[in-house]
Amino acid sequence: MRVIAGTYRSRLLASPPGISTRPTSDRLRETLFNILAPRLEGCKFVDLYAGTGAVGIEAISRGAAFVWFAEKAEPALKSLRGNLAALKIAQGYSVDDRGTGALLQKVAKLKGQIDIVFLDPPYEAEAEYEGTLRFLGSDAGRGMLAEGAVVLAEHASKGKFKLAERYGGLVRTREYRQGEASVSFYAVAAE
Repeated sequence: MRVIAGTYRSRLLASPPGISTRPTSDRLRETLFNILAPRLEGCKFVDLYAGTGAVGIEAISRGAAFVWFAEKAEPALKSLRGNLAALKIAQGYSVDDRGTGALLQKVAKLKGQIDIVFLDPPYEAEAEYEGTLRFLGSDAGRGMLAEGAVVLAEHASKGKFKLAERYGGLVRTREYRQGEASVSFYAVAAE
């Protein structure tokens, strides 16, 4: 696993041993960030269920002004902090080790400032997807989003659990599939 482009291009990233952490593949990350390229410079980015931090670190590498990481699994958290240290990234980010819910409550106070939210819970964690996307679609969740913000949810391409087309005020605008993984793009619905 490596950083695809930007300041830290081609630098390797570590991940915990075993299969409990499933990092977003290099190929999917490259495609995703090519799509997001016009939005990245100076953006405020939230990486939920961050795992190794590969997605948020890619955002930093490509010019994000600030990235909030949420991860509470100790092996993944150790890799995330180790990757930031190895790349000598000393500022422009915050790591919340209490998890997604705690970070969202904190970031919700930043009215209209968040440009991109990426979430990638374990594919089988239906309750995590539902709870997080419902919060982001609520008045409080939408309130933290900047005009034109995008919410991205990585999920399995196949399986019995399917993401909804709408979560409160968020509506799916696009779904990109690549092998066993998909990314659904959500935006605040027009009034």
